[in-house]
Amino acid sequence: MTSTSTFTAETSGMLYGLLGVAAFSLTLPLTRLAVTVLDPVFVGMGRAVVAALCAGFYLYLGKHRVPTKQEFKVLAVIALGVVVGFPLLTAYAMRHVEAAHGGVLLGILPLATAAAGFVFSHERPSSAFWLMAVLGSTLVIAFSLLQGGGALQLADAALLLAVICASSCYALGARLSQALGGLQVISWALVMAAPFVAVPAVMYAPVTFNFAPGIWLSFIYVSVISQFLGFLPWYKGLALGGIARVGQTQLLQPFFTLAASALLLGEIVDGRTVAFAVAVCVVVAVGRSLNIAKTAKQPAGLH
Repeated sequence: MTSTSTFTAETSGMLYGLLGVAAFSLTLPLTRLAVTVLDPVFVGMGRAVVAALCAGFYLYLGKHRVPTKQEFKVLAVIALGVVVGFPLLTAYAMRHVEAAHGGVLLGILPLATAAAGFVFSHERPSSAFWLMAVLGSTLVIAFSLLQGGGALQLADAALLLAVICASSCYALGARLSQALGGLQVISWALVMAAPFVAVPAVMYAPVTFNFAPGIWLSFIYVSVISQFLGFLPWYKGLALGGIARVGQTQLLQPFFTLAASALLLGEIVDGRTVAFAVAVCVVVAVGRSLNIAKTAKQPAGLH
């Protein structure tokens, strides 16, 4: 691959990554809006059921190939992390903390994603890159602590577990998407998980559906976009530009989420937020310019 084509792939990867981040940045504010009325288990598992229906139609109409046995093993892990773990943990957290608080805490995702890329995809970020990743993550964690008065809550533990679920599956999904395609990865994961998430979704379903339209629009968004379509640009971006580098775009997600929280939920965004946003943008720009080496390509799977 020439330097020009490499640059084009990395640039395209960053743009796809930003599109995915923009889609995911609305997840916490809209989840918080939904759980003001709906049970967190229903929101977390019900969104997977709706997304699985969309995924099933996509796989059927597209006549996509069935994954191999080894690929199914990776898909099972992805299903556990991003179809069950992340939605359930974030839905619980949004019952107890503001969306803005959750958004900044999820700002450690870039560091976790880079680490997962190191483990699962044989990427070898430079020391300078790790320094930028740590610096960016430290900035958003410090911001979270400042906003929370220096205290972490039980919901924060749920969000940190959600970070582990998401980052590991982002890395695995990006790697597998090179063979299956990004939308196929999340589609197969959703279909595999559907029988298991349908039961708790039904058990915790509301007894009435007579709620404000905003509640159901929020639920539809986190089901169709957050749980399904948002993975198309995200996995494509990670595959094109590299997990560690494109994962850095997640440093912007807390601030996209803050903007959405202000607009949709009326949460306040002050000058300190703007200052941290500028600092994080600088870190992303520096991290974007650093080299990420890869080892020889390995077959998709867990090693």
